[in-house]
Amino acid sequence: MAAKTYAERLHRLICNNGPIPLSQYMGESNAHYYNARDPLGEGGDFITAPEVSQMFGEMIGLWCADIWTRAGKPQPVHYVELGPGRATLASDALRAAGAHGFNPQVHFVEGSDSLRALQTKAVPQAVHHADTSSLPDDAPLLIVANEFFDALAVRQLVKTHAGWRERMVGLADEELAFVAGDKPMDAAIGASHKGLETGALETGAIVETCPAASAIMRDLAQRIASQGGAMLAIDYGSLEPRVGSTLQAIRAHRKIAPLEAPGEADLTAHVDFAALSDAATDGGALVSGQASQGDWLKAMGIGARAQALIKNAPDQAATIARQLERLAAPEQMGDLFKVLAIRAPDWPQGAGFDAL
Repeated sequence: MAAKTYAERLHRLICNNGPIPLSQYMGESNAHYYNARDPLGEGGDFITAPEVSQMFGEMIGLWCADIWTRAGKPQPVHYVELGPGRATLASDALRAAGAHGFNPQVHFVEGSDSLRALQTKAVPQAVHHADTSSLPDDAPLLIVANEFFDALAVRQLVKTHAGWRERMVGLADEELAFVAGDKPMDAAIGASHKGLETGALETGAIVETCPAASAIMRDLAQRIASQGGAMLAIDYGSLEPRVGSTLQAIRAHRKIAPLEAPGEADLTAHVDFAALSDAATDGGALVSGQASQGDWLKAMGIGARAQALIKNAPDQAATIARQLERLAAPEQMGDLFKVLAIRAPDWPQGAGFDAL
Protein backbone atom coordinates (compact mmCIF):
# COMPACT_ATOMS: atom_id res chain seq x y z
CA MET A 1 0.00 0.00 0.00
CA ALA A 2 1.36 3.44 -0.95
CA ALA A 3 2.55 5.70 1.88
CA LYS A 4 0.14 8.46 2.81
CA THR A 5 1.10 11.98 1.79
CA TYR A 6 1.59 14.67 4.41
CA ALA A 7 -1.73 16.25 3.37
CA GLU A 8 -3.53 12.94 3.91
CA ARG A 9 -1.94 12.46 7.32
CA LEU A 10 -2.88 16.02 8.25
CA HIS A 11 -6.52 15.49 7.30
CA ARG A 12 -6.60 12.29 9.35
CA LEU A 13 -5.07 14.06 12.34
CA ILE A 14 -7.63 16.87 12.28
CA CYS A 15 -10.53 14.48 11.72
CA ASN A 16 -9.50 12.44 14.75
CA ASN A 17 -8.31 15.15 17.12
CA GLY A 18 -9.79 18.44 15.98
CA PRO A 19 -8.15 21.64 14.72
CA ILE A 20 -4.44 22.27 15.25
CA PRO A 21 -2.74 25.63 15.90
CA LEU A 22 -1.55 27.49 12.82
CA SER A 23 1.96 27.41 14.29
CA GLN A 24 1.89 23.59 14.29
CA TYR A 25 0.59 23.49 10.72
CA MET A 26 3.28 25.87 9.48
CA GLY A 27 6.11 24.18 11.37
CA GLU A 28 5.24 20.65 10.27
CA SER A 29 4.48 21.67 6.68
CA ASN A 30 7.81 23.46 6.28
CA ALA A 31 9.74 20.62 7.92
CA HIS A 32 8.26 18.21 5.37
CA TYR A 33 8.76 20.66 2.50
CA TYR A 34 12.42 21.51 3.11
CA ASN A 35 13.59 18.00 3.88
CA ALA A 36 12.21 16.64 0.61
CA ARG A 37 13.68 19.00 -2.00
CA ASP A 38 15.97 21.79 -3.13
CA PRO A 39 13.42 24.62 -3.37
CA LEU A 40 15.72 27.25 -4.87
CA GLY A 41 16.29 28.48 -8.39
CA GLU A 42 14.31 28.61 -11.61
CA GLY A 43 13.46 24.93 -11.32
CA GLY A 44 12.36 25.27 -7.71
CA ASP A 45 9.79 27.44 -5.99
CA PHE A 46 11.59 30.71 -5.27
CA ILE A 47 14.84 32.62 -5.73
CA THR A 48 16.69 34.32 -2.87
CA ALA A 49 19.03 37.31 -3.09
CA PRO A 50 22.28 35.26 -3.18
CA GLU A 51 20.94 33.44 -6.26
CA VAL A 52 20.22 36.78 -7.98
CA SER A 53 23.83 37.95 -7.98
CA GLN A 54 27.23 37.29 -6.41
CA MET A 55 27.21 40.96 -5.33
CA PHE A 56 24.82 40.24 -2.47
CA GLY A 57 27.07 37.70 -0.78
CA GLU A 58 30.13 39.81 -1.49
CA MET A 59 28.68 42.77 0.42
CA ILE A 60 28.03 40.50 3.40
CA GLY A 61 31.56 39.13 3.18
CA LEU A 62 32.99 42.66 3.19
CA TRP A 63 30.85 43.49 6.23
CA CYS A 64 32.29 40.44 8.03
CA ALA A 65 35.87 41.26 7.09
CA ASP A 66 35.49 44.93 8.04
CA ILE A 67 34.02 44.41 11.52
CA TRP A 68 36.48 41.58 12.24
CA THR A 69 39.40 43.80 11.24
CA ARG A 70 38.23 46.72 13.39
CA ALA A 71 37.71 44.32 16.31
CA GLY A 72 41.41 43.47 16.17
CA LYS A 73 41.30 40.37 13.95
CA PRO A 74 40.59 37.89 16.76
CA GLN A 75 41.63 34.27 16.19
CA PRO A 76 39.98 31.87 16.09
CA VAL A 77 36.69 33.25 14.76
CA HIS A 78 33.58 31.45 13.55
CA TYR A 79 31.39 32.27 10.56
CA VAL A 80 27.88 30.96 11.20
CA GLU A 81 25.06 30.94 8.66
CA LEU A 82 21.49 30.02 9.53
CA GLY A 83 19.58 28.25 6.77
CA PRO A 84 22.30 28.66 4.10
CA GLY A 85 20.31 27.24 1.17
CA ARG A 86 22.75 26.06 -1.48
CA ALA A 87 25.60 27.89 0.33
CA THR A 88 25.76 30.39 -2.52
CA LEU A 89 25.83 33.32 -0.09
CA ALA A 90 28.54 31.68 2.04
CA SER A 91 30.68 30.92 -1.01
CA ASP A 92 30.52 34.51 -2.24
CA ALA A 93 30.91 36.03 1.22
CA LEU A 94 33.89 33.89 2.21
CA ARG A 95 35.62 34.55 -1.10
CA ALA A 96 35.23 38.31 -0.72
CA ALA A 97 36.21 38.28 2.95
CA GLY A 98 39.15 35.98 2.33
CA ALA A 99 40.74 38.62 0.12
CA HIS A 100 41.02 40.71 3.30
CA GLY A 101 42.50 37.95 5.45
CA PHE A 102 39.25 36.72 7.00
CA ASN A 103 39.39 32.92 6.95
CA PRO A 104 37.08 31.68 9.70
CA GLN A 105 35.90 28.29 10.81
CA VAL A 106 32.56 27.77 9.02
CA HIS A 107 29.33 26.50 10.59
CA PHE A 108 25.95 25.94 8.95
CA VAL A 109 22.69 25.54 10.86
CA GLU A 110 20.56 23.42 8.55
CA GLY A 111 17.85 20.82 9.10
CA SER A 112 17.32 19.67 5.50
CA ASP A 113 19.28 16.60 4.41
CA SER A 114 18.98 17.49 0.73
CA LEU A 115 20.29 21.02 1.29
CA ARG A 116 23.09 19.80 3.55
CA ALA A 117 24.41 17.72 0.66
CA LEU A 118 24.49 20.75 -1.63
CA GLN A 119 26.14 22.87 1.07
CA THR A 120 28.89 20.32 1.61
CA LYS A 121 29.73 20.38 -2.10
CA ALA A 122 29.93 24.17 -2.10
CA VAL A 123 31.77 24.62 1.21
CA PRO A 124 33.41 21.29 2.12
CA GLN A 125 34.97 22.59 5.34
CA ALA A 126 31.63 23.61 6.87
CA VAL A 127 30.47 21.95 10.10
CA HIS A 128 26.74 21.29 10.17
CA HIS A 129 24.42 21.80 13.14
CA ALA A 130 20.78 20.80 13.49
CA ASP A 131 20.09 23.93 15.55
CA THR A 132 21.94 26.76 17.28
CA SER A 133 22.44 24.91 20.58
CA SER A 134 25.59 23.12 19.39
CA LEU A 135 27.39 26.16 18.00
CA PRO A 136 30.94 26.61 19.39
CA ASP A 137 31.41 28.69 22.53
CA ASP A 138 35.17 29.23 22.38
CA ALA A 139 35.51 32.28 20.10
CA PRO A 140 33.64 35.23 18.54
CA LEU A 141 30.75 34.50 16.18
CA LEU A 142 29.93 36.36 12.99
CA ILE A 143 26.41 35.19 12.20
CA VAL A 144 24.42 35.66 8.99
CA ALA A 145 20.72 34.87 8.71
CA ASN A 146 19.34 35.59 5.24
CA GLU A 147 15.70 34.57 4.74
CA PHE A 148 15.88 32.35 7.80
CA PHE A 149 13.44 33.90 10.26
CA ASP A 150 10.58 34.21 7.73
CA ALA A 151 10.20 30.40 7.54
CA LEU A 152 9.83 29.91 11.30
CA ALA A 153 6.34 29.06 12.50
CA VAL A 154 4.20 32.03 13.51
CA ARG A 155 1.41 32.17 16.05
CA GLN A 156 -1.74 34.11 15.15
CA LEU A 157 -4.48 35.36 17.46
CA VAL A 158 -7.84 36.45 16.07
CA LYS A 159 -10.33 38.77 17.74
CA THR A 160 -13.82 37.23 18.02
CA HIS A 161 -17.06 38.43 19.61
CA ALA A 162 -16.10 36.34 22.65
CA GLY A 163 -12.57 37.77 22.89
CA TRP A 164 -9.16 36.77 21.54
CA ARG A 165 -8.68 33.19 20.34
CA GLU A 166 -5.82 31.26 18.75
CA ARG A 167 -6.10 30.89 14.98
CA MET A 168 -6.30 27.20 14.12
CA VAL A 169 -6.39 24.98 11.04
CA GLY A 170 -9.48 22.76 10.88
CA LEU A 171 -11.79 21.29 8.27
CA ALA A 172 -14.83 22.76 6.47
CA ASP A 173 -16.59 20.60 3.90
CA GLU A 174 -13.60 18.22 4.01
CA GLU A 175 -11.18 21.03 3.06
CA LEU A 176 -8.58 22.69 5.28
CA ALA A 177 -9.87 25.97 6.67
CA PHE A 178 -8.93 28.59 9.26
CA VAL A 179 -11.01 28.44 12.44
CA ALA A 180 -10.89 30.14 15.82
CA GLY A 181 -9.88 28.08 18.83
CA ASP A 182 -12.17 27.66 21.81
CA LYS A 183 -9.77 28.73 24.57
CA PRO A 184 -9.59 32.40 25.71
CA MET A 185 -6.28 34.04 24.78
CA ASP A 186 -6.86 37.58 26.10
CA ALA A 187 -3.97 37.28 28.55
CA ALA A 188 -1.61 36.27 25.76
CA ILE A 189 -2.57 39.25 23.62
CA GLY A 190 -1.67 41.65 26.38
CA ALA A 191 1.66 40.05 27.16
CA SER A 192 3.14 39.46 23.72
CA HIS A 193 2.09 42.29 21.43
CA LYS A 194 3.88 45.32 22.77
CA GLY A 195 3.29 48.49 20.78
CA LEU A 196 -0.07 47.45 19.31
CA GLU A 197 -3.36 49.00 20.42
CA THR A 198 -5.05 45.61 20.46
CA GLY A 199 -8.02 46.78 22.52
CA ALA A 200 -9.17 49.08 19.74
CA LEU A 201 -9.07 46.44 17.01
CA GLU A 202 -12.30 45.26 15.41
CA THR A 203 -13.69 41.72 15.39
CA GLY A 204 -11.80 39.61 12.86
CA ALA A 205 -8.50 41.40 13.40
CA ILE A 206 -5.41 39.19 13.48
CA VAL A 207 -2.15 39.76 15.29
CA GLU A 208 0.92 37.65 14.62
CA THR A 209 4.04 36.77 16.58
CA CYS A 210 6.92 34.37 16.11
CA PRO A 211 8.02 33.01 19.50
CA ALA A 212 10.66 30.81 17.86
CA ALA A 213 12.33 33.79 16.17
CA SER A 214 12.52 35.75 19.41
CA ALA A 215 13.89 32.74 21.30
CA ILE A 216 16.60 32.07 18.71
CA MET A 217 17.59 35.73 18.50
CA ARG A 218 17.78 36.02 22.30
CA ASP A 219 20.01 32.94 22.48
CA LEU A 220 22.32 34.17 19.72
CA ALA A 221 22.51 37.63 21.31
CA GLN A 222 23.54 36.04 24.60
CA ARG A 223 26.27 34.10 22.81
CA ILE A 224 27.50 37.19 20.99
CA ALA A 225 27.50 39.27 24.19
CA SER A 226 29.50 36.55 25.96
CA GLN A 227 31.87 35.40 23.20
CA GLY A 228 32.15 38.53 21.09
CA GLY A 229 31.05 38.98 17.52
CA ALA A 230 28.13 40.37 15.53
CA MET A 231 25.15 39.31 13.43
CA LEU A 232 23.27 40.34 10.31
CA ALA A 233 19.63 39.31 9.90
CA ILE A 234 18.19 40.00 6.43
CA ASP A 235 14.60 39.19 5.60
CA TYR A 236 11.36 40.64 4.33
CA GLY A 237 9.23 42.26 6.98
CA SER A 238 8.50 45.40 8.94
CA LEU A 239 10.56 47.58 11.27
CA GLU A 240 7.42 48.42 13.28
CA PRO A 241 4.74 46.23 14.94
CA ARG A 242 1.82 45.56 12.61
CA VAL A 243 -1.67 44.06 12.50
CA GLY A 244 -2.95 41.39 10.11
CA SER A 245 -1.89 38.04 8.74
CA THR A 246 1.25 37.99 6.61
CA LEU A 247 1.25 34.23 6.06
CA GLN A 248 1.87 33.27 2.44
CA ALA A 249 2.70 30.19 0.40
CA ILE A 250 4.94 30.06 -2.68
CA ARG A 251 4.99 27.21 -5.18
CA ALA A 252 6.65 27.27 -8.60
CA HIS A 253 7.35 31.00 -8.25
CA ARG A 254 3.73 32.00 -7.66
CA LYS A 255 1.65 32.66 -4.59
CA ILE A 256 -0.99 30.11 -3.67
CA ALA A 257 -3.42 29.90 -0.76
CA PRO A 258 -1.56 28.96 2.47
CA LEU A 259 -3.74 25.88 3.02
CA GLU A 260 -3.76 24.72 -0.62
CA ALA A 261 -0.74 22.40 -0.66
CA PRO A 262 0.53 21.48 2.83
CA GLY A 263 4.08 20.21 2.72
CA GLU A 264 4.41 21.04 -0.99
CA ALA A 265 4.83 24.83 -0.82
CA ASP A 266 7.11 27.22 1.04
CA LEU A 267 5.21 28.83 3.93
CA THR A 268 6.57 32.13 5.20
CA ALA A 269 5.48 35.20 7.14
CA HIS A 270 6.85 38.72 7.40
CA VAL A 271 9.53 39.13 10.05
CA ASP A 272 8.81 41.47 12.96
CA PHE A 273 12.12 43.30 13.22
CA ALA A 274 10.96 45.28 16.24
CA ALA A 275 10.49 42.00 18.12
CA LEU A 276 13.88 40.72 16.92
CA SER A 277 15.54 43.92 18.13
CA ASP A 278 13.87 43.60 21.53
CA ALA A 279 15.02 39.98 21.80
CA ALA A 280 18.59 40.93 20.90
CA THR A 281 18.62 43.66 23.55
CA ASP A 282 17.16 41.24 26.10
CA GLY A 283 20.04 38.89 25.29
CA GLY A 284 22.63 41.54 26.09
CA ALA A 285 23.68 42.55 22.57
CA LEU A 286 23.66 46.05 21.12
CA VAL A 287 21.54 46.87 18.08
CA SER A 288 23.91 48.46 15.57
CA GLY A 289 21.19 49.53 13.18
CA GLN A 290 18.20 48.69 11.03
CA ALA A 291 17.73 49.66 7.39
CA SER A 292 16.09 48.64 4.16
CA GLN A 293 18.12 46.15 2.14
CA GLY A 294 18.50 48.62 -0.70
CA ASP A 295 19.86 51.41 1.49
CA TRP A 296 22.27 49.07 3.27
CA LEU A 297 23.61 47.52 0.07
CA LYS A 298 24.16 50.96 -1.42
CA ALA A 299 25.95 52.10 1.73
CA MET A 300 28.15 49.00 1.49
CA GLY A 301 29.20 49.97 -2.04
CA ILE A 302 27.20 47.60 -4.22
CA GLY A 303 26.96 50.27 -6.93
CA ALA A 304 30.75 50.47 -7.22
CA ARG A 305 30.97 46.68 -7.25
CA ALA A 306 28.46 46.51 -10.10
CA GLN A 307 30.51 48.99 -12.12
CA ALA A 308 33.66 46.94 -11.54
CA LEU A 309 31.92 43.79 -12.77
CA ILE A 310 30.64 45.61 -15.83
CA LYS A 311 34.13 46.92 -16.59
CA ASN A 312 35.49 43.36 -16.49
CA ALA A 313 32.60 41.93 -18.53
CA PRO A 314 31.07 44.66 -20.72
CA ASP A 315 28.92 42.13 -22.56
CA GLN A 316 27.14 41.40 -19.25
CA ALA A 317 26.36 45.05 -18.48
CA ALA A 318 22.59 44.74 -18.95
CA THR A 319 22.39 41.58 -16.84
CA ILE A 320 24.43 43.08 -14.01
CA ALA A 321 22.32 46.25 -14.08
CA ARG A 322 19.13 44.17 -13.81
CA GLN A 323 20.60 42.20 -10.90
CA LEU A 324 21.52 45.40 -9.09
CA GLU A 325 18.03 46.79 -9.61
CA ARG A 326 16.39 43.62 -8.30
CA LEU A 327 18.48 43.62 -5.14
CA ALA A 328 18.40 47.33 -4.31
CA ALA A 329 15.54 49.12 -6.10
CA PRO A 330 12.71 50.18 -3.74
CA GLU A 331 10.04 48.61 -5.95
CA GLN A 332 11.87 45.26 -6.04
CA MET A 333 13.68 43.76 -3.04
CA GLY A 334 15.13 47.05 -1.83
CA ASP A 335 12.32 48.22 0.46
CA LEU A 336 10.50 44.96 1.20
CA PHE A 337 13.63 43.39 2.70
CA LYS A 338 15.20 44.79 5.86
CA VAL A 339 18.61 44.43 7.49
CA LEU A 340 19.18 44.23 11.26
CA ALA A 341 22.68 44.25 12.74
CA ILE A 342 23.60 43.46 16.34
CA ARG A 343 26.98 43.21 18.07
CA ALA A 344 28.72 42.45 21.33
CA PRO A 345 28.99 45.48 23.63
CA ASP A 346 32.78 45.62 23.18
CA TRP A 347 32.72 45.19 19.40
CA PRO A 348 32.71 48.06 16.87
CA GLN A 349 29.77 49.30 14.85
CA GLY A 350 29.27 47.31 11.64
CA ALA A 351 29.67 48.95 8.25
CA GLY A 352 26.74 50.26 6.26
CA PHE A 353 24.73 51.92 9.02
CA ASP A 354 26.71 55.07 9.92
CA ALA A 355 25.16 57.23 7.19
CA LEU A 356 21.63 55.79 7.42
